[in-house]
This record gives sequence, structure tokens and C-alpha cells, in this order.
Amino acid sequence: MNMNSLDPRVNRLPVIGKPGQIEPKATLDQFGTFEVFVQPKEGKPFQHEGIVHAPNLEMAFVLAKEAFTRRFMCVSIYVVDTRHVYTSPMTEGNTSVFEFIHETPAQPGEKISYEIYQLVKRGKQHVHAGTVQAVTPQEAMSEAKKVFNTDKVIYNLWAIRTRDIRFTKPEEQELWLTLPEKKFRDASAYKAGDKLTEFLDKQKNQKFYGN
Repeated sequence: MNMNSLDPRVNRLPVIGKPGQIEPKATLDQFGTFEVFVQPKEGKPFQHEGIVHAPNLEMAFVLAKEAFTRRFMCVSIYVVDTRHVYTSPMTEGNTSVFEFIHETPAQPGEKISYEIYQLVKRGKQHVHAGTVQAVTPQEAMSEAKKVFNTDKVIYNLWAIRTRDIRFTKPEEQELWLTLPEKKFRDASAYKAGDKLTEFLDKQKNQKFYGN
């Protein structure tokens, strides 16, 4: 095996040394994952849109903008390290996740903000439900149950410390102001059907007058 290969599939493999010995990979030799959340329109809740791999939070924000907003109209995004997303169990059928979240007694310490996301349909995105104040993620889940538990079935719950999120800053909002004008990115802007009709009409006229 060529250990100097530039192929990432090769570089991710552990180094093979003497028989029976495998050298462990170096710490942080690969990019971590960051969750990306998008706000489609003003007044709409943020929704989970996917992940990016990046060396740090700031680069994750840049890559998220390039990956998820070039063709998708939105007004804001934010990113958070996947390791900072606390998740509940996943349920199925008519079983709500709130059945598995038990009340947590008030915890000692300073309460901080947690953003709560809930999954209302399997296979869809997690959508922002609101914010709760808690000391621990477990307490945040318990508070979410008190606030957001209704007759609607919720299949999964996420709790994210607000302070861990890289939000779009107010001065960065103009990043999206030019998107509506960049129609050249959309196939519909080229009006291929109209151009084809125009071409065929021109060919038909040339044959008519040529005869």
C-alpha cells in the first residue's frame, strides 16, 4: 500500500506496521462534523438542513453558506459542533418521545439557554420549537416536555446550548441580499423551452422562404 497516497480513503486507514501491531491515528487528523440550520424566510423557524466537515466553527459557517445557500433561498443560517447536540431517543409509530423524558428536579447552578428542536415526521428535518432555561441538557429536555408536549407526536428531540451556536451576525445579513438577483444559478433563468421554440420557428421559416 502506498502510505504517501493523497487519496483520503487511504489516508483514513490506520498505519500498518509489524504483524499484530497497528499504530493509532493521530488526534484530530480529520475534520469534525458541524450541524447546519437554515431559516427559509423571516418569521419562519430554523430547520436542520445537513452537516459540513470543517476544522473549526468559523470555517464550518463559511462552508455551510457555500453548501446550503447557493441555490436554497434563506435569510439566515447557523452552525454548531455535532458534539454539542444533545439528543433524545428516537421513537416510532404513535409513540411520542416525551413518554421517555422524565421530569428532572431543578439542578444547582446557573441556568442558561438551550435551543430545542423537534422531529414531527420521520425522514423530515428537525424544526426549532423554542428556547428553555436549564442547567444541564437533561434538565433542558425536561423543561422542553413541560413547554412543548402537546397531542402531536414528536419522534425525537434535540437540545443545544445557545452559546455553542455560531449564528449569522447582524452585519452578515447582507450576505443573502444579492441572492434573488443571481438567477443565472437557476436552470429556469435560461428559459430553455422558449429558446428551443424560437429556434424551431426560425428553422421552419427558413425552409418556407427557401422554397
